[in-house]
Amino acid sequence: MGAVPEDLGGGVWSVPVPIVGNPLAYTLVYALEGEGGLVLVDAGWQHEDAWVALRDGLGSLGLSITDVRGVVVTHFHPDHAGLAGRVRETSGAWIAMHHNDAEIVRFFTEMVGQDADRSWELGALRRAGADPCELDAYGERQHVDPPALPDREVADGDLVDLPGRKLRVVWTPGHSPGHICLHLEEAGRIFTGDHVLPRITPHIGLYPYDRADVDPLGDYLGSLGKVAEIKADDVLPAHQYRFTGLGARVQEIVDHHEERLTELTELLSASPATLWELTGGLHWRNSWDEMPLIARQMAAGEAAAHLRTLENRGIARRVGDADPLRFSLR
Repeated sequence: MGAVPEDLGGGVWSVPVPIVGNPLAYTLVYALEGEGGLVLVDAGWQHEDAWVALRDGLGSLGLSITDVRGVVVTHFHPDHAGLAGRVRETSGAWIAMHHNDAEIVRFFTEMVGQDADRSWELGALRRAGADPCELDAYGERQHVDPPALPDREVADGDLVDLPGRKLRVVWTPGHSPGHICLHLEEAGRIFTGDHVLPRITPHIGLYPYDRADVDPLGDYLGSLGKVAEIKADDVLPAHQYRFTGLGARVQEIVDHHEERLTELTELLSASPATLWELTGGLHWRNSWDEMPLIARQMAAGEAAAHLRTLENRGIARRVGDADPLRFSLR
């Protein structure tokens, strides 16, 4: 796995928890010591191997799941929130997340057990301008249960219930509507979840593609600016490894997205093009022709997020409302 449980000093520990079948390999779960017990930042993927890694990883550091009094989830994605419910069952811990992500978890929970098909997903692909022949090859997603409902909801600027320490919530929407970072003020440390990672950037997508009231990339870029102003010498992300130089890394990520916005602008013209066509014209790590359809859908979600920001900057415009969606220069 390439990482081992570590004592980071100052009453902070990290435990790598595997993400089964995912190239990210693991989520770094952090344990923080406070008066009355531990608080975890994230919990890891809901899988027996992940549970064993979390339990035994804490044990190797002289800690125990039963010592956990709370879990703060940086965002609702399953590699972060998946094991929070099992931790609560074992130790009686509370679970906290931002109210925007708590609303999404409640929606997911309500949907469980309903006879819902994938028509909304296929509809989104058609709205993007996908080839109908490709839709026939649409693959099944891996089933993932919704995360446990939180006991507590937090907002920007709140202090986490960690007696004896100041762990402040920094709302950083973009990767999810309720993503949060956590600033351990007295130690000059920041837990960045997926918001700022040392070598990769998080997925910023717009779903469905015709939703008019959100700008996830605009939110993300604004959130990066907020985080860059925080004085933190030690950056502790949820993936890869901890690092220093928060401001410099934030600028690299901003530059990356500005370059993608420029690339997309250069593909636009007076002649309307579908989102699918524009996405296929962008440069991706893997060839568009070789991408499986699920990867193409995620790529189209990212392209849609960048198009929305270009719309809000007055550079791009959506042409009509008919399927498939089409875009041109304004």
